[in-house]
Amino acid sequence: MTIAPLWGVALGPGRQALLALAGVGAGIVNGVAGGGTLVSFPTMLAMGYPALTANVTNTVGIWPGYVSGVAGFRREVAGQRPLVRALAVPSIVGALLGAVLLLVTPPSDFKTAAPWLILFAAVLFAVQPLVARRLGESHVASARRLPLHAGTFLCAVYGGYFGAGLGVMLLAVLGLALPDTLARSSGLRTVLSVLVNGVAAFVFVVHSPLVWEVVALLASGSLVGGWLGARLALRVPAPVLRTIVVLVGTATAARLFAG
Repeated sequence: MTIAPLWGVALGPGRQALLALAGVGAGIVNGVAGGGTLVSFPTMLAMGYPALTANVTNTVGIWPGYVSGVAGFRREVAGQRPLVRALAVPSIVGALLGAVLLLVTPPSDFKTAAPWLILFAAVLFAVQPLVARRLGESHVASARRLPLHAGTFLCAVYGGYFGAGLGVMLLAVLGLALPDTLARSSGLRTVLSVLVNGVAAFVFVVHSPLVWEVVALLASGSLVGGWLGARLALRVPAPVLRTIVVLVGTATAARLFAG
Protein backbone atom coordinates (compact mmCIF):
# COMPACT_ATOMS: atom_id res chain seq x y z
CA MET A 1 0.00 0.00 0.00
CA THR A 2 1.36 3.39 -1.03
CA ILE A 3 0.95 6.48 1.13
CA ALA A 4 0.83 9.84 -0.66
CA PRO A 5 3.42 12.04 1.12
CA LEU A 6 2.23 14.85 3.39
CA TRP A 7 -1.48 14.07 2.96
CA GLY A 8 -1.56 10.56 4.47
CA VAL A 9 -4.05 9.26 1.88
CA ALA A 10 -3.65 5.54 1.27
CA LEU A 11 -3.54 4.61 -2.41
CA GLY A 12 -3.97 0.88 -2.67
CA PRO A 13 -4.63 -0.91 -6.00
CA GLY A 14 -8.37 -0.22 -5.83
CA ARG A 15 -7.96 3.51 -5.43
CA GLN A 16 -5.22 3.62 -8.03
CA ALA A 17 -7.56 1.95 -10.52
CA LEU A 18 -10.37 4.35 -9.58
CA LEU A 19 -8.14 7.38 -10.18
CA ALA A 20 -7.01 6.02 -13.55
CA LEU A 21 -10.66 5.47 -14.53
CA ALA A 22 -11.49 8.97 -13.31
CA GLY A 23 -8.78 10.21 -15.67
CA VAL A 24 -10.34 8.29 -18.57
CA GLY A 25 -13.77 9.71 -17.72
CA ALA A 26 -12.44 13.26 -17.41
CA GLY A 27 -10.67 12.92 -20.76
CA ILE A 28 -13.80 11.65 -22.52
CA VAL A 29 -16.03 14.37 -21.08
CA ASN A 30 -13.49 17.06 -21.92
CA GLY A 31 -13.14 15.71 -25.43
CA VAL A 32 -16.90 15.73 -26.01
CA ALA A 33 -17.94 18.95 -24.32
CA GLY A 34 -15.72 20.03 -21.41
CA GLY A 35 -16.45 19.60 -17.72
CA GLY A 36 -14.22 16.59 -17.11
CA THR A 37 -12.89 18.20 -13.94
CA LEU A 38 -16.21 17.30 -12.33
CA VAL A 39 -15.29 13.63 -12.80
CA SER A 40 -11.74 13.65 -11.46
CA PHE A 41 -11.84 16.51 -8.92
CA PRO A 42 -14.64 15.02 -6.76
CA THR A 43 -12.86 11.66 -6.88
CA MET A 44 -9.84 13.20 -5.16
CA LEU A 45 -12.05 14.99 -2.65
CA ALA A 46 -13.81 11.72 -1.81
CA MET A 47 -10.43 10.12 -1.09
CA GLY A 48 -9.66 12.77 1.50
CA TYR A 49 -7.41 15.24 -0.31
CA PRO A 50 -7.84 18.94 0.59
CA ALA A 51 -9.69 20.97 -2.03
CA LEU A 52 -6.73 23.12 -3.05
CA THR A 53 -4.43 20.10 -3.33
CA ALA A 54 -7.04 18.25 -5.37
CA ASN A 55 -7.55 21.27 -7.62
CA VAL A 56 -3.91 21.83 -8.56
CA THR A 57 -3.12 18.10 -8.81
CA ASN A 58 -6.15 17.52 -11.01
CA THR A 59 -5.22 20.42 -13.32
CA VAL A 60 -1.79 18.92 -13.95
CA GLY A 61 -3.06 15.33 -14.14
CA ILE A 62 -5.76 15.79 -16.79
CA TRP A 63 -3.74 18.10 -19.05
CA PRO A 64 -2.50 15.22 -21.28
CA GLY A 65 -6.14 14.48 -22.08
CA TYR A 66 -6.49 17.89 -23.71
CA VAL A 67 -3.41 17.19 -25.82
CA SER A 68 -4.78 13.87 -27.06
CA GLY A 69 -8.09 15.61 -27.69
CA VAL A 70 -6.35 17.99 -30.10
CA ALA A 71 -5.03 14.94 -31.95
CA GLY A 72 -8.59 13.72 -32.28
CA PHE A 73 -9.66 17.09 -33.71
CA ARG A 74 -6.59 17.53 -35.93
CA ARG A 75 -8.57 17.99 -39.17
CA GLU A 76 -10.91 20.55 -37.62
CA VAL A 77 -8.00 22.49 -36.12
CA ALA A 78 -5.77 22.45 -39.22
CA GLY A 79 -7.59 25.30 -40.97
CA GLN A 80 -7.82 27.54 -37.91
CA ARG A 81 -4.16 28.23 -37.16
CA PRO A 82 -4.43 32.04 -37.64
CA LEU A 83 -7.33 32.11 -35.18
CA VAL A 84 -5.42 29.93 -32.72
CA ARG A 85 -2.49 32.34 -32.85
CA ALA A 86 -4.80 35.33 -32.35
CA LEU A 87 -6.48 33.78 -29.30
CA ALA A 88 -3.28 32.37 -27.81
CA VAL A 89 -2.36 35.67 -26.16
CA PRO A 90 -5.62 36.23 -24.20
CA SER A 91 -5.64 32.51 -23.34
CA ILE A 92 -2.10 32.48 -21.93
CA VAL A 93 -2.35 35.83 -20.13
CA GLY A 94 -5.75 34.96 -18.65
CA ALA A 95 -4.63 31.52 -17.51
CA LEU A 96 -1.52 32.96 -15.86
CA LEU A 97 -3.62 35.53 -14.03
CA GLY A 98 -6.12 32.90 -12.89
CA ALA A 99 -3.45 30.50 -11.64
CA VAL A 100 -1.69 33.24 -9.69
CA LEU A 101 -5.01 34.36 -8.17
CA LEU A 102 -5.65 30.81 -6.99
CA LEU A 103 -2.34 30.72 -5.16
CA VAL A 104 -2.66 34.15 -3.50
CA THR A 105 -6.38 34.52 -2.69
CA PRO A 106 -8.92 32.42 -0.75
CA PRO A 107 -10.38 29.81 -3.13
CA SER A 108 -13.82 30.14 -1.50
CA ASP A 109 -14.41 33.54 -3.11
CA PHE A 110 -14.20 32.30 -6.68
CA LYS A 111 -15.85 28.97 -5.96
CA THR A 112 -18.95 30.90 -4.86
CA ALA A 113 -19.21 32.45 -8.31
CA ALA A 114 -18.15 29.35 -10.28
CA PRO A 115 -21.53 27.57 -10.52
CA TRP A 116 -23.25 30.79 -11.61
CA LEU A 117 -20.65 31.35 -14.32
CA ILE A 118 -20.98 27.80 -15.64
CA LEU A 119 -24.79 27.95 -15.59
CA PHE A 120 -24.70 31.25 -17.48
CA ALA A 121 -22.34 29.72 -20.05
CA ALA A 122 -24.65 26.74 -20.54
CA VAL A 123 -27.62 29.06 -21.12
CA LEU A 124 -25.62 31.14 -23.59
CA PHE A 125 -24.61 28.03 -25.49
CA ALA A 126 -28.20 26.76 -25.55
CA VAL A 127 -29.58 29.97 -27.07
CA GLN A 128 -26.63 30.64 -29.40
CA PRO A 129 -28.43 29.49 -32.60
CA LEU A 130 -31.37 31.78 -31.82
CA VAL A 131 -29.09 34.72 -31.08
CA ALA A 132 -27.12 34.18 -34.30
CA ARG A 133 -30.29 34.10 -36.38
CA ARG A 134 -31.73 37.22 -34.75
CA LEU A 135 -28.58 39.27 -35.18
CA GLY A 136 -27.84 38.05 -38.69
CA GLU A 137 -24.51 36.70 -39.84
CA SER A 138 -23.23 39.88 -41.53
CA HIS A 139 -23.99 42.11 -38.57
CA VAL A 140 -22.62 39.70 -36.01
CA ALA A 141 -19.43 38.97 -37.94
CA SER A 142 -18.49 42.65 -37.96
CA ALA A 143 -18.88 42.97 -34.20
CA ARG A 144 -17.35 39.74 -32.96
CA ARG A 145 -13.65 40.45 -32.54
CA LEU A 146 -13.83 42.24 -29.18
CA PRO A 147 -16.36 39.81 -27.59
CA LEU A 148 -14.29 36.88 -28.86
CA HIS A 149 -11.01 38.08 -27.35
CA ALA A 150 -12.57 39.41 -24.16
CA GLY A 151 -14.63 36.27 -23.66
CA THR A 152 -11.63 34.04 -24.27
CA PHE A 153 -9.59 36.03 -21.74
CA LEU A 154 -12.28 35.75 -19.05
CA CYS A 155 -12.66 32.03 -19.70
CA ALA A 156 -8.89 31.63 -19.41
CA VAL A 157 -8.85 33.45 -16.05
CA TYR A 158 -11.54 31.10 -14.83
CA GLY A 159 -9.74 28.08 -16.27
CA GLY A 160 -6.48 29.01 -14.59
CA TYR A 161 -8.25 29.46 -11.28
CA PHE A 162 -10.57 26.47 -11.11
CA GLY A 163 -11.41 25.10 -14.56
CA ALA A 164 -14.55 23.02 -14.00
CA GLY A 165 -16.71 23.60 -17.05
CA LEU A 166 -14.04 25.57 -18.93
CA GLY A 167 -14.90 23.76 -22.16
CA VAL A 168 -18.58 24.65 -21.83
CA MET A 169 -17.74 28.30 -21.28
CA LEU A 170 -15.32 28.40 -24.22
CA LEU A 171 -17.88 26.76 -26.49
CA ALA A 172 -20.45 29.36 -25.42
CA VAL A 173 -18.07 32.21 -26.28
CA LEU A 174 -16.97 30.64 -29.57
CA GLY A 175 -20.53 29.76 -30.52
CA LEU A 176 -21.73 33.33 -30.02
CA ALA A 177 -18.67 34.99 -31.54
CA LEU A 178 -17.82 32.79 -34.52
CA PRO A 179 -19.97 31.76 -37.51
CA ASP A 180 -18.66 28.19 -37.68
CA THR A 181 -19.68 24.58 -37.24
CA LEU A 182 -19.87 23.02 -33.81
CA ALA A 183 -17.21 20.45 -34.73
CA ARG A 184 -14.70 23.17 -35.69
CA SER A 185 -15.57 25.20 -32.59
CA SER A 186 -15.04 22.07 -30.49
CA GLY A 187 -11.59 21.60 -32.04
CA LEU A 188 -10.68 25.23 -31.37
CA ARG A 189 -12.01 24.95 -27.83
CA THR A 190 -9.75 21.94 -27.24
CA VAL A 191 -6.65 23.80 -28.45
CA LEU A 192 -7.43 26.77 -26.21
CA SER A 193 -8.00 24.39 -23.29
CA VAL A 194 -4.52 22.93 -23.87
CA LEU A 195 -3.03 26.43 -23.63
CA VAL A 196 -5.06 27.49 -20.59
CA ASN A 197 -4.54 24.30 -18.61
CA GLY A 198 -0.92 24.02 -19.71
CA VAL A 199 -0.09 27.48 -18.35
CA ALA A 200 -1.94 26.78 -15.10
CA ALA A 201 -0.26 23.38 -14.77
CA PHE A 202 3.18 24.95 -15.22
CA VAL A 203 2.47 27.51 -12.49
CA PHE A 204 1.22 24.80 -10.13
CA VAL A 205 4.20 22.52 -10.79
CA VAL A 206 6.58 25.35 -9.92
CA HIS A 207 4.74 26.94 -7.00
CA SER A 208 2.36 24.41 -5.45
CA PRO A 209 2.78 20.96 -3.85
CA LEU A 210 1.29 18.18 -5.96
CA VAL A 211 0.43 14.53 -5.34
CA TRP A 212 2.60 13.12 -8.10
CA GLU A 213 1.29 9.57 -7.93
CA VAL A 214 -2.22 10.90 -8.53
CA VAL A 215 -0.92 13.10 -11.34
CA ALA A 216 0.53 10.01 -13.06
CA LEU A 217 -2.68 8.00 -12.68
CA LEU A 218 -4.93 10.78 -13.94
CA ALA A 219 -2.56 11.56 -16.80
CA SER A 220 -2.46 7.98 -18.06
CA GLY A 221 -6.24 7.74 -18.02
CA SER A 222 -6.97 11.17 -19.49
CA LEU A 223 -4.53 10.59 -22.34
CA VAL A 224 -6.74 7.74 -23.58
CA GLY A 225 -10.02 9.43 -22.68
CA GLY A 226 -9.22 12.71 -24.45
CA TRP A 227 -8.73 11.02 -27.82
CA LEU A 228 -11.84 8.87 -27.37
CA GLY A 229 -13.91 11.91 -26.42
CA ALA A 230 -12.75 13.90 -29.46
CA ARG A 231 -13.63 11.08 -31.84
CA LEU A 232 -17.02 10.68 -30.17
CA ALA A 233 -17.73 14.41 -30.51
CA LEU A 234 -17.14 14.22 -34.27
CA ARG A 235 -19.65 11.38 -34.65
CA VAL A 236 -22.48 12.98 -32.67
CA PRO A 237 -24.96 15.18 -34.63
CA ALA A 238 -24.70 18.91 -33.81
CA PRO A 239 -28.10 19.21 -32.03
CA VAL A 240 -27.32 16.16 -29.90
CA LEU A 241 -23.84 17.47 -29.10
CA ARG A 242 -25.29 20.87 -28.20
CA THR A 243 -27.73 19.17 -25.83
CA ILE A 244 -24.90 17.18 -24.25
CA VAL A 245 -22.86 20.37 -23.75
CA VAL A 246 -25.80 22.13 -22.09
CA LEU A 247 -26.50 19.13 -19.86
CA VAL A 248 -22.84 18.84 -18.88
CA GLY A 249 -22.77 22.54 -18.03
CA THR A 250 -25.97 22.33 -16.00
CA ALA A 251 -24.79 19.21 -14.17
CA THR A 252 -21.44 20.87 -13.45
CA ALA A 253 -23.17 23.92 -11.99
CA ALA A 254 -25.52 21.75 -9.93
CA ARG A 255 -22.60 19.73 -8.55
CA LEU A 256 -20.82 22.93 -7.51
CA PHE A 257 -23.98 24.37 -5.96
CA ALA A 258 -24.27 21.18 -3.93
CA GLY A 259 -20.69 21.61 -2.68
